[in-house]
Amino acid sequence: MLELGVQLLVFPSIEPPSSIIMWLPLLVTVGLILLYRWYRQSQILKNLSDKYVFITGCDTGFGNLLARQLDKRGMKVLASCLTEKGAENLKKETSSRLKTIVLDVSDSENVELAVDWIEQQVKEEGLWGLVNNAGISIPTAPNGWLHKHDFVKVLSVNLLGMVDVTLKLLPLIIKAQGRIINISSVLGRLSIAGGGYSISRFGVEAFSDSLRRELRPFGVKVSVIEPSSYKTPATDVKTTLQSIHSAWSQAPQWAKETYGQKYFEVYCRFIQYRLSKCNPDITQVTDCMEHALTAIYPWTRYSAGWITKLFFLPVSYLPTFMADYLLASPLSKPQIFHADGS
Repeated sequence: MLELGVQLLVFPSIEPPSSIIMWLPLLVTVGLILLYRWYRQSQILKNLSDKYVFITGCDTGFGNLLARQLDKRGMKVLASCLTEKGAENLKKETSSRLKTIVLDVSDSENVELAVDWIEQQVKEEGLWGLVNNAGISIPTAPNGWLHKHDFVKVLSVNLLGMVDVTLKLLPLIIKAQGRIINISSVLGRLSIAGGGYSISRFGVEAFSDSLRRELRPFGVKVSVIEPSSYKTPATDVKTTLQSIHSAWSQAPQWAKETYGQKYFEVYCRFIQYRLSKCNPDITQVTDCMEHALTAIYPWTRYSAGWITKLFFLPVSYLPTFMADYLLASPLSKPQIFHADGS
């Protein structure tokens, strides 16, 4: 008995706090749900080598890397490039399975020719995957500096071109009960910069939502990729600054008088700083695109990159006044000039 008493003194019974006991079932349940979700999303399709995938915008950037990734997986990649040079360079870096075509998605007749070419390639198998990746980002500038044609230029590629390609390929995609992957952006949730880019990405989100619900009975899955800023030719500092200078030089006179030269110079430095912080690891985006094509259970939306998951996505759910405070451009108020020059 004395020995037992000593043991109890030395090793007293330790009971977990009641708060831990209360939350333990919930923590276990959440853990099991996350484990199930991970297992479910890790299941990959078989017979990938039998499936055709058509990708737009493969000259550089996301489309170029995705085409090479899928080619290594043994899939039958049909890649469109805007230029002959882009197509030739891609063919040099890939196997003989990958085939290329030159395509401007904003040219409807050009799209018709591409669809005929795709039909000849896939024949009765149908088209398993369509990746609407082609897009442009400039001109981007404060809206007051721009003209209607600046918006039309971006919308005709990023939104209307994507819609045109998708609608014309729907019969082949439905035949294969395949996938449609549309490349959007965090700027399709939060409009930060002026110009047509954010407008086009909001349009991509809306089109994808309606298309996903419409095609669900046919066994077609639609996914949206929402990356933040990544280092690609679309975010090239020199090209973007040239576009901003061009927009400023062609801006209406009232805009130049209202915003002022100082605002223009500060805006250029701000954009240069933001673009210098772009993420160089574009595999974070192409891995999402690949998963959407090859997983048995693809996600509806892919938020590529931690800054997207931890900042942009949460901010998109905040009340508007809070989001405005966090996202408003940290530039000084433009110098207002009155008609009398004061």
